[in-house]
Amino acid sequence: MHWKVVVDAADPHAQADFWAAALHYAVEDHSALIEKLLAAGAVPEALTVESHGRRAWRDLAAVRHPDDPYEEESGTGRGRRLLFQRVPEEKTVRNRLHLDLHPGGDRRDEESARLEALGSRVLRRVEEPSGSWIVMADPEGNEFCLH
Repeated sequence: MHWKVVVDAADPHAQADFWAAALHYAVEDHSALIEKLLAAGAVPEALTVESHGRRAWRDLAAVRHPDDPYEEESGTGRGRRLLFQRVPEEKTVRNRLHLDLHPGGDRRDEESARLEALGSRVLRRVEEPSGSWIVMADPEGNEFCLH
């Protein structure tokens, strides 16, 4: 069984770009499938946009681990994957689900600075007897933890 984590987003392509850079993942390329569906008249062009110089879904963008398998025809990942889907409403409350990032070693502060340069922000630093971590927010305000 393969699976993906789906994240609601105001701008799925910006979120995919951020998380691809944050995780060292690849933004999925669905252009071959989209071109095939457009040529067959199966989908209207209004459902697409240009992203990274290629055709993409207007309301969906995904990232996958670059070493994981994927479908050649559709560009869809079959392993570690995040899918961002456009929703009309803004984020209003704390996430019910979040990612924990573990950069390894003593790289937390270095990684925090790198993620901030990509558009995230530090919400708070946590120091507890059980450990320490940084609570951050991605460009749309979704919380994640950096351990």
